[in-house]
Amino acid sequence: MPVPTDMVGDQIGPIQHEVDARWIMAYAASLGDTQDCYFDTRRDNGIVAHPMFAVCPEWPVIVQGRDLADKWGITPEETRQSVHATHDLTIHRLVKPGDVLETKLTYTGVENKSPGAYTTMKIETCDADGNPVFTTHQGGMYLGVPAEGDNRPAQDDPVVPELGPLPENPIAEVLVPVAHGAAHTYTESARIWNPIHTDASVAADAGLPAIILHGTATLALGVSATISTVADGNPERVRRIRGRMASMVLMPSTVTVRVLDITPVDGQDVARFEVLTEDGGPAINQGLIFLDKD
Repeated sequence: MPVPTDMVGDQIGPIQHEVDARWIMAYAASLGDTQDCYFDTRRDNGIVAHPMFAVCPEWPVIVQGRDLADKWGITPEETRQSVHATHDLTIHRLVKPGDVLETKLTYTGVENKSPGAYTTMKIETCDADGNPVFTTHQGGMYLGVPAEGDNRPAQDDPVVPELGPLPENPIAEVLVPVAHGAAHTYTESARIWNPIHTDASVAADAGLPAIILHGTATLALGVSATISTVADGNPERVRRIRGRMASMVLMPSTVTVRVLDITPVDGQDVARFEVLTEDGGPAINQGLIFLDKD
């Protein structure tokens, strides 16, 4: 069945999560990011979560969104053709142990594009007092599945600043090894389970050459390397992360994070980066990290 544009406005959640130090530390460990701020519970203000930890409480509403597909006549086979395409995360503050979070999802757009129906969603996570913690605008593509109805593109996607042409030479290139079991470790640490990342038979049934690393894990590896390069490893400066998932990462392999440049924009610093697969293809492109001034 086609993906109906009438999905726009449908909501899921909220779903509640209790965050503890174990979850925060496990997520950072799965990325090999060993900054003290993620692990040293003796710090004056305690530990904080990695900026990309936002994807952890977001996953259950995304899963429920897939269940909601039945309402709109989208088959399980068509749902399996849906791929994560774009990710734009605003960080209002970093998560800390003891936080009780509530996350909800709203479908914000459905439109026809050449590969298939492109859907967008807004995922909002608030703390126990109702204060915003994360806001994510996420896009996905139903490959080979058209949209039905008039195009209804998202109306409130964050603005992307014009940063000019890409530089010829990057600020830094960071080689990041991806272990054979990286997807299994990330699955359990993030609590994000999709068997195409961990089960070879499921991956083969989906037409993949092997299990692949999660797109959010690949993006997080790029974020960690960029923060270390341009922000002295301080995640509390990060206010927004944006990236486009472009190619799969196989395991074991080594990816290259290219930190391209950093530009002042409206009182912040904006770093551009990309993540390349072992064969040089773009795993993450159009990567941006918005940083508060030091």
